[in-house]
Amino acid sequence: MSEQVGPDIVFFMVDQLSMKWLEGRCADAVPTPNLDRLRQAGVTFHSAFTSNPLCCPARATLATGLTTRQHGVLQNGYELNPGIPTFMRSLQAAGWRTGAFGKVHLRSHYHGVHPDYTEYGYDVVHNTEDPRCGEWIDWVREHHPEHFEAALSCAWSTEIPELRRYGPDGEDLRARIVEARKKYGASDRPHGNFTLPYPEEVSQTAWITARAVEFIRSTPARTPLHAHVSYVQPHSPFCPPAELIPLVREEHIPPPVEPEWADDPRQPSCFAASEGVRKETPADWREYRRFYFADVAHLDAQLGKVVEALQQAGRWENTFLLFLADHGELLLDHGFTGKGERHYDASIRVPLVIAGPGIVGGTSCDAFVQLEDIAPTVLEMARLPAPALPVGGVFQTVEPEALPGRSLMGFCRGDEVAGWRDAAYIESYNNLRTNDPREWARTVRSRHWRYTYYPAGGGEQLFCLTEDPDETRNLAHDPDFAEVRGGLRDCLLEAVILQDHPHPPRSLFQLGVH
Repeated sequence: MSEQVGPDIVFFMVDQLSMKWLEGRCADAVPTPNLDRLRQAGVTFHSAFTSNPLCCPARATLATGLTTRQHGVLQNGYELNPGIPTFMRSLQAAGWRTGAFGKVHLRSHYHGVHPDYTEYGYDVVHNTEDPRCGEWIDWVREHHPEHFEAALSCAWSTEIPELRRYGPDGEDLRARIVEARKKYGASDRPHGNFTLPYPEEVSQTAWITARAVEFIRSTPARTPLHAHVSYVQPHSPFCPPAELIPLVREEHIPPPVEPEWADDPRQPSCFAASEGVRKETPADWREYRRFYFADVAHLDAQLGKVVEALQQAGRWENTFLLFLADHGELLLDHGFTGKGERHYDASIRVPLVIAGPGIVGGTSCDAFVQLEDIAPTVLEMARLPAPALPVGGVFQTVEPEALPGRSLMGFCRGDEVAGWRDAAYIESYNNLRTNDPREWARTVRSRHWRYTYYPAGGGEQLFCLTEDPDETRNLAHDPDFAEVRGGLRDCLLEAVILQDHPHPPRSLFQLGVH
């Protein structure tokens, strides 16, 4: 009887969770027993950074291992070209059964709520994303019709064209959503915090877990699997089941960092019009954060169910499990909610825990990790080569590098890793509401400094992280730090230029000419 060709590889992915909210004082704000057990089984990376703190760009980088400029998904609204190689397609070609459950977001929400993700390398897809329509809402209508209107009241973005002629009968689902919101007194529900108006077992989060568990159980015993188990929560609006709210220990919830930029005459010009901006910390900040941490508790319970399913299927000992997020959530730090071009710690530093065979458990790593490192890490786990760039012509004599990142498996095994980066690079383009390049933030983050540049006169920020870990004193125009600023600008220029190396594979026929 043949052996399994490789290990199982499972992503447990959450949306909009900052590493900041899982460490320090915040670690006591909500119990996370399953994440704690995973940390004991694996390596926790404390300096992992998103390359672009928005959903679509970050997820395209995870799938391809490429930088934002290489894969071309600059911001939400762009879609990943299915012709670009993904690690999922490499696994699929090598014999893995691949599945995606929940939020994938390699396509724009406005394209429709029933996207086709099989062309990116998934055999099985059960998709539900931020709009809270599509397959999950269809399931609620069929299996829990008594909760259908309550679920509709939580739907987001009625501007999606598909909702006006929904399903085989061309139903105006948008009109039903509007009426459901009125019925449940939820006119602001897509944006405000709330407890779920239906049972936990009907929730989008529970639905995602159930689909992933079924995939694990239905995969033949000697077939390796890759499961992308990806949740919408704790992306805003924060909407946990009511019974989880009491789990949050309010006395451990820290107050937000005050919006110091409001008194900075050289503040980045986009800040005053940013997403969720407030120039003073609101009085209800504790309530806002309490709902977020309750969502984290709900997700921790799902992690336990996924691990249990792997154990029951006899797969756990041969499974690499990665707990990760696409970007962070400011959670009222500095007067902001959300993420994007505000490159404070809570926006750009993300959780990453890796457990699996051969990994030294209960350890931590402070190396600067970027999302570009995840795809080469998965490929090393599977013992597969990186996708090769097309080569040809008399001038091309050396096989070019195919991916900008590096595998993290050396750190996971406890090896000494030479030549690792000593800083992280993060970039943002404007969000959907504007095309203003003054919101195009470019950041270099080292152990001691964070420097961010906004072009077209948009402003600069420079923080000494050792003296000012909360990033409250902008030193960008302090003459005492002119030399530091100049050195970091040079470092940033180098990082910006190298975003196109190796060559972007989009529409690339070959390297070199005949």
